[in-house]
This record gives sequence, C-alpha cells and structure tokens, in this order.
Amino acid sequence: MEFGWTTEQQQYRARVRAALDELLPADWDETYVPESYASDLQIEFSREFCAKLAERGLLVPHWPVEYGGCGQPDWDHFILGEEMKAAGEPRGPQYMNVNWIGPTLMRYGTEAQKAQHVKGIASGKVIWCQGFSEPNAGTDLAALRTRAERVGDHYVINGSKIWTSYARKADWCFLLARTGPSRKDISIFLLPMDSPGISVTSFPGLIKPGHLNEVFFTDVEVPAENRVGEEGQAWEIITHALSYERVGVPRYHVGLEALKLAIEQLKAEGRYDDPIIRSRAGMIAAKFEGARMLTYLVVDQRVKRMPPSTDANLSRIWSLEAVAELMNFLVEFVPDCLAGGDKLLEDYYRINVPAGVTGGTNEIQLDLVAQRGLGLPRGA
Repeated sequence: MEFGWTTEQQQYRARVRAALDELLPADWDETYVPESYASDLQIEFSREFCAKLAERGLLVPHWPVEYGGCGQPDWDHFILGEEMKAAGEPRGPQYMNVNWIGPTLMRYGTEAQKAQHVKGIASGKVIWCQGFSEPNAGTDLAALRTRAERVGDHYVINGSKIWTSYARKADWCFLLARTGPSRKDISIFLLPMDSPGISVTSFPGLIKPGHLNEVFFTDVEVPAENRVGEEGQAWEIITHALSYERVGVPRYHVGLEALKLAIEQLKAEGRYDDPIIRSRAGMIAAKFEGARMLTYLVVDQRVKRMPPSTDANLSRIWSLEAVAELMNFLVEFVPDCLAGGDKLLEDYYRINVPAGVTGGTNEIQLDLVAQRGLGLPRGA
C-alpha cells in the first residue's frame, strides 16, 4: 500500500505554502496567531485573506466550477486544510464555511440559497456562525428550546444560543430552532446577524476572547424562504453536515507541529534524553499518525462517493484523544511555554481546550459508533 503523495499533490502543497508565504504579514506569528482565529483581528483579516485565496483558486478548489470552485479532487481540500491549520488558520472562521456549510447548502439549499450563500462563501468575504448549542442543550440538540413559529410568510424566533464562536462579527447564522412539539421537530434557518432582535454577549474563559459568546433572539423575524429543507428535516441535514465537520479540522497535522515545538524546547533544555519523556512523545506522535490514517480513509471514501459511515466518528475520537494526550504532555513537561514562554504552544493549548466538546463529545461519538456502526441498542 502506498501512503505517499503524488507529484501533482506535492506540487499543490508547495503552491499552498507559497501563497501563505506571500499573503501572510511578516508579524503573523507574533501578532495575529496569539490573538486566535476568533479574535476581531483575525476575523477581519480573514475577509481580506480569503478573498485573495479565492482569486488564486485556493479557497474552495474542490467545489464544482458552477459554485465558484475549480472541480479539483477532495484530496486537495485536505492538503489545503493541513497547511492552513499548521500556519495558524488564517482563514479564521471561514474554514467552517468551506468545510461544511457550503457543501450542506449545495445539497439541501434552494437555487436561490445556493446563488446567494454558496457563491458568497466562495468569494471569501462572508463570515458565518453556527447556532446549535444552548444553555440546557449542548450535546443533546434534541433538547433545544429556541423556537421558530410560522406567521404567514415568515417565522418569529425566540430563544438563545451559547458557545457561539464568531457571533460578534458574523454576517449570517446557521441556526437550529424548534418548529414543532416532538423532540425532533427541529428546522434550519439562514439568519442575517444584523436582524432586529438579535443581541450578542461575550464572556471570558480559558480560551482566548471571542470564542465564547451567547446570542439572544427576541421576536426575530426570518423569511420562510430562509429555511433550509422542510420543517423537521434538520436531523437529516445536520447528520450530513457533521460528516464533513468531523474530519474538517486536521488536528493531527497541527498537533504534530506543536509536538515538534515542544520537543525542540526540551532538547534546548537538555531534557529530551529522559526515556519517559521520549516514550510519551513517541506515543503521542503515533496517535496523531493513526488519526491521520483514519482521516485519510474517510477522505478516500468521499472521493469514491461512498456513503457516510462511522469512520468519520472514529477519526474524530482518535484525533481528540491524541490532542488530549499532547495537552497533558505540555502541562507536565513544558508548563513555562504555556505561560508566555512560547506564543504558538500557548495558543495551541488554549484553542484546544473546547476541542473535546465542539462537534459532539467523544462520549457522543462513541455512542454513535455503537448504534450506527455496531448496531447496538440505544442505552436507557
């Protein structure tokens, strides 16, 4: 079995790296990366940066030409994601648009929604946030309470969302709201964030400012034409969307880069000869490589147009276990780097604090594998 990249893929990776060298400011690592990609600084930078990527055919290369892409293989999208993540993700919040909001609208959106939003995402100038979690409905989306009531040709939305990254600067929200009495009577709406009745409150946390926001909806009106799919179809659509989201962030790639930085620091301090440290580092590297192979398996299935499977859940589980191991390693062996000693490692640690929650906890992923992959009954 050949795990190497083709000549064309290597050339494409070199092209992405050259674009990063050209487009990122000289003080990117020192000024922008420590602010994190949910900061006002990086969010606004992403509009300029992603627009330039789009001009070079490097924002959505794998999308069909009619939607602003280049019709390139899905592998190019993952090469692009690896290099962007390793560079500190200069696409900011727009990695989310590209990874799953755009593909979801291509499949389930109306022609008008595709024309406005898919092409808007492909331009690199539009920021989205996702309105999923609520104060009493995090991993259990079926418990959400935000309601959308149909009134003539529009819906009236009341409720709130929490942990909503990018909400302060977003142009649009991919919103889940209840439209009926049963647990799964949930629908999806494309909501302009400048709509009257929306307010955003940020709150502090261990991760950098900008990531943690609560969004309140008070009698917010949204046209019925902004609903994605039919009423109550959200579960089908979100299942499709999350199959993209769960492998959309190449945590293995940036994790290995962070591990290298930690090892360099340990070598500089003369501590890397410790067999315990070397053994721990080796196990973490092996886990990230395992996560890489699982992710590549999912990409290969997508390239071959195979139906979604629980392999995407397994890929996410293994990636997050490797991330958790690395975070523990950093705290145990290079704690000074997380307290101002190394901006890149500190940013890596902070940005990954919520990694085990966003997109569904590992417990949720394991439950999905048990039910959908192994056919086991749902627990009581």
